[in-house]
Amino acid sequence: MLRYLILFLILALSACGLLPEQKEETKDWSASKFYTEAKEKLDDGNYSAAIKLFEALEARYPYGRFAQQAQLETAYAYYKDQEQASAIAAADRFIKLHPNHANVDYAYYLKGLANFNDNWGIMSFMMQGLLKQDMSERDSKASRESFEHFRTLVTRFPDSRYASDARQRMAHLINVVAMSEIHVARYYLKRKAYIAAANRAQFALREYPTTPATEEALFIMIQAYDELGLDDLRNDAERVLQRNFPESLYLVGDYNPIENVPWWKRIW
Repeated sequence: MLRYLILFLILALSACGLLPEQKEETKDWSASKFYTEAKEKLDDGNYSAAIKLFEALEARYPYGRFAQQAQLETAYAYYKDQEQASAIAAADRFIKLHPNHANVDYAYYLKGLANFNDNWGIMSFMMQGLLKQDMSERDSKASRESFEHFRTLVTRFPDSRYASDARQRMAHLINVVAMSEIHVARYYLKRKAYIAAANRAQFALREYPTTPATEEALFIMIQAYDELGLDDLRNDAERVLQRNFPESLYLVGDYNPIENVPWWKRIW
């Protein structure tokens, strides 16, 4: 029993990076040595080990360019390790400590990346199918926050090397946020909550008028107003749809986006 307890303690100490021989190994390391070793771990994809070394570097040598760079690299390592909250916290700390640093724009960029929700990969689609998750249940909070971080970057540092990419991501994110409103409007329409559906679609139309979501927002308004017996509002929405999208599939009459189930949901 004692043997197993000792083995458990050794494994626990190893996981925490607290073994005496590990401390002994690094006790004479210079800041440069810490940084080089941490970068190697980072480049090898061993993000947790890299974070520990970067943090040890800063603890041992809290001043100077290596410590500053370690703070920024820590934020990046957390981002690569998919620890979004820690990545943002590390980037915020760097910004607070070094607001005039030459690379502070990168810290803002990392904050945007940490919350950036790019196109869903195949595994995410499959998991949604398994969980029977309605599209309207996807929270757009991260997308909104990512957009704001990128907007801060391009506003404060319009000539930054990261500004161009940030602007492209912002264009994508505004479409994502707009479509999230449409998903919610679809949800309400499907459940016959027509006033809520019309209001949500109207909000998407008002706040994001230049996004692809506009077309479906108008169609949802037409359907909702029709069910509510609000003929004038229905006809106004239909005229706008016809004027701006004369070849819209929504005008065919038998096309219903709510029943247009994605392929990844059909297979489950």
